[in-house]
Order: sequence, then structure tokens, then C-alpha cells
Amino acid sequence: MKQLKKLKKVSFLFLIAVFVITMGNRFSTASVNPDSHMIPGNFSDIALKARLGVVNIRTVKKIKTAGHEFRNIPGNPFGGRPFSKGMPPFGYKQQGLGSGFLIDMGGYIVTNNHVIDNAIQIKVKLANEKEFDAKLVGRDPNTDLALIKIPGGDDLVPLAMGNSDKLQVGKWVVAIGSPFGLEQTVTAGIVSAKGRVLGSGPYDDYIQTDASINPGNSGGPLLDMDGKVVGINTAILRNGQGVGFAIPVNLAEEVITQLKKNGKVTRGWLGVGIQDITPELAEYYGLKEKKGVLVTDVYKADPADKGGIKINDVITAVDGKKIKFTRDLSRTIANSRVGKTINITIFRDNNEKTISVELGERAKSARHNPRQKGSLEEFGFHVVELTWELAKQYGYKENKKGLLVVSVKPESRGYYAGLQQGDLLVEINRVPLESLRDYEENVDKTKDGNLITLLLKRGNSRIVVVKLTK
Repeated sequence: MKQLKKLKKVSFLFLIAVFVITMGNRFSTASVNPDSHMIPGNFSDIALKARLGVVNIRTVKKIKTAGHEFRNIPGNPFGGRPFSKGMPPFGYKQQGLGSGFLIDMGGYIVTNNHVIDNAIQIKVKLANEKEFDAKLVGRDPNTDLALIKIPGGDDLVPLAMGNSDKLQVGKWVVAIGSPFGLEQTVTAGIVSAKGRVLGSGPYDDYIQTDASINPGNSGGPLLDMDGKVVGINTAILRNGQGVGFAIPVNLAEEVITQLKKNGKVTRGWLGVGIQDITPELAEYYGLKEKKGVLVTDVYKADPADKGGIKINDVITAVDGKKIKFTRDLSRTIANSRVGKTINITIFRDNNEKTISVELGERAKSARHNPRQKGSLEEFGFHVVELTWELAKQYGYKENKKGLLVVSVKPESRGYYAGLQQGDLLVEINRVPLESLRDYEENVDKTKDGNLITLLLKRGNSRIVVVKLTK
């Protein structure tokens, strides 16, 4: 009897063991995709092939002061050394560094606009130690991309372009560049997120990665496990570690093509101020889906105005393609041909309708030209007139007047002056601000080189004064 019980116990344990092993095998088989990249044994093959196409860029820049103190920004992705206090002399020359990569045998090199912005000299060093003086082909501040060129040659090794749209969160990526001037540094990590908006420009759509990106990495390539470029390393998060951002290569390719062909980028222009739909706004306007773009301003005589779009319209689609966020609309319009007629679906007064609009060219609108002296774009921040919805969202009194700062470009003049998203500009040069026109008129009256003083509220209690030089 005892032997029978012992036999039953052994049999039972044996069956449990078989079950555990079987289920373990099933789990292992089901959970491992043989086509997916697990943690690679090493990144040597990718590094050896790609490093030949990655370049070190050194610049000499003439810096114009903005009439205020610089802040010491830890982790500055621009590569220069900001002043911790005081003001440098006007016209100060500053050395900068960055990275870039070859895209063809003709010597064309992609980098960031901020790497070569204001540069009076650009030097490129290849992996084989050869050095060249590079010339600027073209740049696009809106996407922070630039194209430079060195003499072509058979010894150049361009990098192949990948497909950032197919890049998945969690996939391994490799960054190569010159952090802190240390050339040909290789770091690896995963894609942490896609579609990140940092408030640095109208076409933000960044790849977030934990592959180390440090000062000097700007402009270098972000590579997939096939060694193809999927992004251009651009920025890091201030006071953060292990968080870097890259411009998707699919967004960059059209810009690069235009820069190579024309030396500049032309984009379709609609002429509206916009913001994302919040749950509160969706409820207020009676939207079934909490997606779409609210029109906060319509610029007079621009395409949207001519087509009949009005303030408080909600744009939900363009040519049948759904628009969920402001970046969707910005990219769709920017990638459309100037002069093209598009069909815009809007929600107005609880009804949906479609309006046809012929797109203009952004550069032809002087009011919104980034190079216009004293413009909001030149200072690196974007504002909209305060509506009651925005006042409620940002905690201001509904009857308050002013211009709400909705974004500040990192490392811009407005950024260094201390402007922050959510600030409310209430006065300019001691004149109350109620509209964009008030701002523009007062800037026009200010002579070049003179100070522009902005009085702003930060929340409902704090008053801040900001000074900028025109």
C-alpha cells in the first residue's frame, strides 16, 4: 500500500514537471518573434559601416546678444558654451560643434540648422581624418534642418535612408556623433516614443530615444538595426537623463530634397492660428470625437480667410484624411503644393461642412515671415490672442486681455529671456496688449538695436518683466 502511494506521488510530480516544461516551451515559442531584434550581442557591424559616413562639424559663429542675461543650461544640445551670467560683448565670436552625415557621393551633408546658424566658417572632418571647408547649401529653421556640401569623391561613404514611419516603439536604435567633441562616439538604446511635440516649431514630430545624445551629437544620424538612417539627432531634455529626440527621416527627406534643388523650402500656407481640441472644448462645441483642430485666428487676406474659414471652426479632415492634432494639420498643409486646392472638413454650429481652399505660399506672407525684423518668430516664441476657453484652460480670469504664449523654441532668444509656455503678455513698452496688431505696431515703432520691454503675468499672481533687443 505504501509503495502504491509512493508510486502515485512520483507519477503526480512527473505529470506536473511535464506540464511546466510543455507550457514553458509554448510560452517561449509564442512570445519570441524570430523576426524581431532582441538585444544584439554587439553593435560593431553597424558602427563600422556607418561611422564612415558620419562627420564632425566645427563652426565659428558671430553671436548677437539679446540684451539680457544668459542662463547656464545643463545639457545644451547646441554644443556651444552659454554664458552663466553677465552679457558677452556685441558681435562675440563663438566656436561651436556638431555632427552630420553624408547622403551621397557628391559631398552633400545633412545636419541641424542650429549647428550652422550664424556660422561664418564651417569645417567638416571625415572619419578618415580628412578636413574640408564646407559651404552652406540651404537651411530650414522650421524643422531645424540644414544641408551643407564638401567636394565630392569616390572615397565618400554616404549612409542609406530608412523608413521612420515603420519604426516601432521598443526597437533598438544607434546614435553616432561627436558628443563633447569626442568624434565617432556610438551609443545605443530603444525608441521610447514617437510623435513627440516639444514646442520648438510648427512641424514638431520627434522620435524619442534613450540612446545617449549629448552636446555635439546634434545633426548626427539615428540608425536602425539595418544601419539605415531613421532620424537626425536634434535635442535633449533639459535637466533630464536618457531622453533624446530625433527628427524622423521621412519628415526630413522632402526638406532635404528642396534644399538640394532650390536652397530653400517652400510650403503650402493656410493662414490660421490653431490649437488642439481638449475634452472641455469638445464638450463645449458638441464634438462626438475629441479630435480635431480649433481655429483660434484667421489671418486677413490669407487663403483660409478667402476660402471662408472662420475663428472657432473645428477642422476635422483635409481631403478626406482625418486631422486629430495640430501637428497633423501643419504637416499636411506644409507637404501640399503651393496653389493646390484642398477640401477642408470643418465643424461649425453643430454642423459639418466642406470648404475648398487654394493654398498660398508661407514665405509670401510678410506678416508671418520668420526673417521679419522683430517678429514673434525671430524671437522664438508663438502667441495667440486670449480667448475665454484658453483663459479657463490656463487659469486666467475670463475677462483678462493679452497674448498667451503657447510655445517657446528651445535655445531661442525668447527662451533665454525667460519666457515660458502659458505666460500672458499684457503690455509692450508700457502699452496694453489686446491683439497681435498691438504687438506688431509697437515693434515697428522700435528702432533696431533698442530694447523691447514685455510685461507678463505668470499665473494669476506673479508679474514678470522680459527685455529683448530688436
